[in-house]
Amino acid sequence: MRIIWSPLSIDRITEIAKYISEEDRSAAVELVNHLFSRVEQLSNFPESGQAVPELNRTDIRQLVDGSYRIIYRVGTDDISILTLRHHRQHLSEEDI
Repeated sequence: MRIIWSPLSIDRITEIAKYISEEDRSAAVELVNHLFSRVEQLSNFPESGQAVPELNRTDIRQLVDGSYRIIYRVGTDDISILTLRHHRQHLSEEDI
């Protein structure tokens, strides 16, 4: 399956990387590479994430990795990465 990153998801991963790089640039690069690697795994296992507890939708799922939630939608031919959130942040329909 093809993976599509939304503009919001790119903005969020950029914000996360900028924040972490203020303290440790190499840690920021490592985290971004790790998150991209996790997302790539979805192309083979699109249903591997769990349902997003705040939403009552079966097509929107999340991968929880460390402190981050990768929110994505499974389509017929692709997977759309909708946003990334810190695991303590609540997600609403308006956020995606």
